[in-house]
Amino acid sequence: SLPLITSENVELGDPVFTVGFPLPGIQGVSPKLTKGSINSLAGIQDDARVFQISVPIQPGNSGGPLVDEAGNVTGIVRSSLKVSKVYKKTGAVPQLVNYAVKSYHILEFLETLEGVDGKLQEPSPAEQSEDRSANQKRALAATFRVLVIDKDPRRSNPAP
Repeated sequence: SLPLITSENVELGDPVFTVGFPLPGIQGVSPKLTKGSINSLAGIQDDARVFQISVPIQPGNSGGPLVDEAGNVTGIVRSSLKVSKVYKKTGAVPQLVNYAVKSYHILEFLETLEGVDGKLQEPSPAEQSEDRSANQKRALAATFRVLVIDKDPRRSNPAP
């Protein structure tokens, strides 16, 4: 597993990466690693719960870890700015405007769960490797795909 740490020390411009399974029907089910940076410490309309990231994401990346250079999870990939809505409103095409929920809020949620209390802590310095490729390999090994089939007959296409 990867350490989930608080996002309070993340700074503007910090390099990050994510591992996910974007568009598995087209790109296949092997994990994909993409890199970028923290573009803003807030999301749409200054939403303080999320980071704006330049990591390229697509459907299938949501729920994947946002990992810092030390191999710590600092957020969870959430969404992209809707290109069509922005274009319709402004005439501009946004590029690489994506969002991740800050780990601070994930930790708050986890601490409310029964049986989790006392198990969440900062990683020790010995756990933080300076070897970026080793951290990326750890993230690849720690990330897996969960297929959810929606069997609701009111929906025309069950979604993975």
